[in-house]
Amino acid sequence: MIGDAMSSELFAKTFGPRLGALRPKLHRYCARMTGSVIDGEDVLQDALAKAMEALPAAAPIANPQGWLFRIVHNTALDFLRRRARRADLVEEENAEMVAEPLSQTEARQIAATSLRTFMRLPVRERSSIILMDVLGYSLSELCSITGMTMPTVKALLHRGRVRLRDMAAEPDDQPLPVLSVVEKNSLAFYVDRFNARDFEALKDRLAEDVKAELVGEVVMRGRDEVSSYFGNYAREDRWRLAPGLVEGRPAALVFEQGAVPRIPAYFIVLNWAGDSLLAIRDFRYARYALEAADVTPIDAAFVRDA
Repeated sequence: MIGDAMSSELFAKTFGPRLGALRPKLHRYCARMTGSVIDGEDVLQDALAKAMEALPAAAPIANPQGWLFRIVHNTALDFLRRRARRADLVEEENAEMVAEPLSQTEARQIAATSLRTFMRLPVRERSSIILMDVLGYSLSELCSITGMTMPTVKALLHRGRVRLRDMAAEPDDQPLPVLSVVEKNSLAFYVDRFNARDFEALKDRLAEDVKAELVGEVVMRGRDEVSSYFGNYAREDRWRLAPGLVEGRPAALVFEQGAVPRIPAYFIVLNWAGDSLLAIRDFRYARYALEAADVTPIDAAFVRDA
């Protein structure tokens, strides 16, 4: 426990002042590498835990941001290997190939590329393009983070950009996700009771081993502890929910009263087992995840009147 306390103190001293601003940038990388804003947050949290554990032996660190990004990069690669969704088939390229500078229009187009499209790139092409064309790192910084040589990085950038241009011209025939009747009813119940401020009804549906996470802030476990999660929402009346999907998963889209209509402020991912609520993942303090999230509103017609 003493070691953990020392690691936490050192981590806070080294990264505390800048982590709040850096975290969205780290998440942008993780989300595009994994193809999911939710999986990307998992990878980011895993990487931060590894950084905290490694920091005492690594200090002093000349470039804390670069050091942290290397850990995030390697953690994302570990995640992809475990998932084994796609093998990295990129071979070493011609060392004379040059990654041409992008125009502002091309840079904006790449930054706006969907997570689903990024996942179609081989891993090293994907990583190189995200670091340089989305996050703005230089070639030398990219080499430092990934451990690859300059000729290899240039080749990967060239090939990845060509692939993205080709894929941008293809039609998007991705089928819309479909919820089961049970999932629709559970989501409708949560949205309906939240908007009616009937938090006691929601507490009654909590599983004994329920887990609630305010992403980036706190994790609560067990029915008694998670019951307190609804306290802040009960004390303020500015939030209203609507049913939706985030990357095909049932979610409550959170809207602020008086804000721009149809644009959620953030989302809450819900996981049910029958009538029992197993997990709540609230992105209230991690709104950066909404930037690249695949969000699908659901027609509110199936939500019961309060």
